[in-house]
Amino acid sequence: MPAKHRWLKWTVGLAFLIGILVMSNLIIFVVDTTDYAVVTQFGRPVKTILDPGLHWKLPEPIQTVQRYDNRLQIYEAGQVEFLTKDKKSVVVDYYGSWKIKDPLEFMKTVKDKVGAEARLSDVFSSALGVYLGRYELADLVNTDQQKMKLHDMLKQVLGECTKRAAEYGIEVVNVEMRTLNFPEKNKLSVFRRMKAEREQMARQYRSEGSEEAAKIRAEAKKEQTSLLSDAYKQAEIIRGEGDAEAIRIYAKAFQKDPEFYKFIRTLAAYEKIIDEKTTAVLPADSELLRLFGEGRPPSRTSTPSKKKETSK
Repeated sequence: MPAKHRWLKWTVGLAFLIGILVMSNLIIFVVDTTDYAVVTQFGRPVKTILDPGLHWKLPEPIQTVQRYDNRLQIYEAGQVEFLTKDKKSVVVDYYGSWKIKDPLEFMKTVKDKVGAEARLSDVFSSALGVYLGRYELADLVNTDQQKMKLHDMLKQVLGECTKRAAEYGIEVVNVEMRTLNFPEKNKLSVFRRMKAEREQMARQYRSEGSEEAAKIRAEAKKEQTSLLSDAYKQAEIIRGEGDAEAIRIYAKAFQKDPEFYKFIRTLAAYEKIIDEKTTAVLPADSELLRLFGEGRPPSRTSTPSKKKETSK
């Protein structure tokens, strides 16, 4: 085969291959895992593709592909002012997370992300305004967890937003608040009222504490009196038993040797009433002076009016 014919054959084959590649690029397209796709024909949607992979279409401009991100999106609203049920003005900084659920409906109603966020702004703000108006401020901000209804309110807002956003092919996943605050012009009066309420609570707690302390002191005093009474009773019983035992021992000793017992008792009496500073003036026939004499009782005929002074 002449070289001219071979060159022509190779040129035709290459042109055919290029044509096939060009046509393949025009009719075959790839849908990524993070995308949904809608195929339109002269602007009218004809096919919705939710699964990733290779797909085909007619060449442009007959059919074109519109791609939409199927990942979770975050809508940031910023600070918006609302009124609560008790007419308290609050400033809410909130955000919502959403994703495309129906790409065909999304394309028909909002077209793109900018249009979607414009619709979501109305959905979120209107739902928050409605449900914040059904709760008082104390239901949303409170130190008592039993009285807090903020999470219940946000669940109701989420349900309302989900229902309304479904009209645009959007699924609202979550609605949360970053901050719930007061307008700057109202903060001072609110803080004063909160301070007065806390001071009232503090006074109540102090009063209750003082009352409880008085009760505890009264109970302690009552218990102290009871314990001392019981202790005194036991002490008197023991003292009586000791005295009885001492009397028994003294009687027994007296029976064995009355003179010696009398001598011991006299010495005991000396020990109690006489020391280095004692001066005693007693009759001469006193029993206390008997031991200072000759060790025998004085004669009954002795003159009772005589007195003897002793000093030790």
